[in-house]
Amino acid sequence: MIICTYLFIFIIGAMLGSFFNVCIYRLPRGEGIIFPGSHCPKCQAQLKPWDNIPILSYIFLRGKCRYCNGIISSRYILVESITGLLYLGLYLRFGLGVEFFYYIFFISVLVIITFIDIEHFLILDKITYPSMVVGLIACLIKKDLAGGAIGLLVGAGIIYGIVVVSAVILKMINHPCKDEGGMGLGDVKLGGVMGVFLGWKFVLVALFLACLFGSIIGLFLIFLKLKKRTDYIPFGPYLAMGSLVVVLWGEKVLGWYLGLLGR
Repeated sequence: MIICTYLFIFIIGAMLGSFFNVCIYRLPRGEGIIFPGSHCPKCQAQLKPWDNIPILSYIFLRGKCRYCNGIISSRYILVESITGLLYLGLYLRFGLGVEFFYYIFFISVLVIITFIDIEHFLILDKITYPSMVVGLIACLIKKDLAGGAIGLLVGAGIIYGIVVVSAVILKMINHPCKDEGGMGLGDVKLGGVMGVFLGWKFVLVALFLACLFGSIIGLFLIFLKLKKRTDYIPFGPYLAMGSLVVVLWGEKVLGWYLGLLGR
């Protein structure tokens, strides 16, 4: 029975991950996420229901379109698998209660934002602003609207400060960055979303972890010569990683973080 429950949660996550793939592909292009129906991005052929089964269709079709034989991005099966695993992880952490659905929404938003940022170097207002509103409404229902608002200001404010200071330093040293950006206003708004859902204490931990992950992975990519020092690496995925760690292991990580500060 327990295995069936786990499998059910994973399947629901994978199914929603399939929808998130639609959002990831269409939102940056200004397309609707409901109409038209699912179609091949290359030949535009309308997909049949059996072409659109999460994870399995990609495997059976070997990552190719049934109609034009064009290569389908591995991002599709990756998002579906990751979302299924994340939903399962949240279920194991919180059970099937209010917190589960609260964080399901937050993590789902992070999945969409992460992959859009990786592909397009964009964090869209049409995602962050509604997410802030939903988070504040949830805080109002929990009778903690002030906490949500403070978290929003702390999360957005810290990243905004980092953006300003980084821009000044890069300008002073005339850093030859190939792409404009680094952390930008999209990251600021994502920080606000994180603050609403995590609260001001835990958003501090999430931001610290994001910087830690970004530094380690960035140096690793440069060491492997997959990225150059002047290349732009999107920061949204690291903010999402920091948030995920806090959601799943918040109290333990907070204790570790305070230990680093000597408290």
